[in-house]
Amino acid sequence: MPPTSGLLPIREYILVALTATAVTYLLTGVVRRIAIRVGAIANPRARDVHVAPIPRMGGVGIFLGVAGAMGLAHQLPALSHGFDASFDSVGVLLAAGVISLIGALDDRFELDAWTKLAGQVMCAGILVIFGVQWVSFWVPWGGTGASFGSVLVLDKNQGALLTVVMVVVMVNAMNFVDGLDGLAGGLGFIAATATCAFSLGLLDSSGGDVGTYPPALIAATLAGACLGFLPYNFQPAKIFMGDSGSMMIGLMLAGATTSASGRVPYPQFSGKDAIALLSPLVVVAAVLFVPLLDLIMAVVRRTRRGESPFAADKMHLHHRLLEIGHSQRRAVLLIYLWAGILAFGAVSVTLFDDAAALWIIGAGLVFAVVVSVVPRLRSRNQPGT
Repeated sequence: MPPTSGLLPIREYILVALTATAVTYLLTGVVRRIAIRVGAIANPRARDVHVAPIPRMGGVGIFLGVAGAMGLAHQLPALSHGFDASFDSVGVLLAAGVISLIGALDDRFELDAWTKLAGQVMCAGILVIFGVQWVSFWVPWGGTGASFGSVLVLDKNQGALLTVVMVVVMVNAMNFVDGLDGLAGGLGFIAATATCAFSLGLLDSSGGDVGTYPPALIAATLAGACLGFLPYNFQPAKIFMGDSGSMMIGLMLAGATTSASGRVPYPQFSGKDAIALLSPLVVVAAVLFVPLLDLIMAVVRRTRRGESPFAADKMHLHHRLLEIGHSQRRAVLLIYLWAGILAFGAVSVTLFDDAAALWIIGAGLVFAVVVSVVPRLRSRNQPGT
């Protein structure tokens, strides 16, 4: 039987996440041996940080962890009803499998950018076919009387187009940021955990309605799988996730937030709760602020030089942190810090007292800025600099 009102299946979600962690950890070693055998190897290039050949295609292990955890969730009485109420979880799992396969082919044969873009659009279409698309969201205009803002309802074509755009942007944002050992996996874990917390808030506000199960389940399985992959990927990495992993993480995050967008109880919010009303978009922007900013800066930088937006260079955010004087591990941990403050800050604003959350976010950002610039300040204070 599904949980009664007010009773959330927290233990079941934790069990599912831990299952994803265990399956990913156990199978990534097998995937690593297969990657070496088939020649899916990342040889060092001018823009790379690693200096020795490293096998990639680790995203296949992440997907297997997600699939195993989804299979367990389907068998758990407390969560199985979510599959009956919505096809969102199945659609995201299928799309994740397809994009992971496309990424695995790229990890081995290095597909061209347009082929990968076509695959990304196709996988976004799979989400739309299974009903995972934006339905409505709040905008700060069009209010009447005492109300502030209005809910913009999208038709199927508008919702499908917005979903495709979001999937492509988030997939490429995660792909762009995958440049240091453990970076994409850690950001995926942080983003998925924050999205899961937000989705559990929606589940609680709905009184435990099984229709709101999918976004939390999608996020929980992804968070667990990313956590299980990190022991292999944190510096020094034994295997890279490759495009099979980074693209899949971006797609699943887009799927979870898109699924959550249709479950926001807009009528329960008042006009003053603008941030809460925009919560799906705020959480999306916050959890991927760092990779999205890096993506935008890269596109602008390359376009100004007359190059393709997909051309590679060594001027990403993580490269700049290394130039400042941070080690690889410290640079990764700093980006974790920035992403965690923004992601969980956005979630706390939507779920708790706004003023207290904003003060905590502000203090966290100041701390992150200071820690980030410490090596440069030290170099300026040294004699002869």
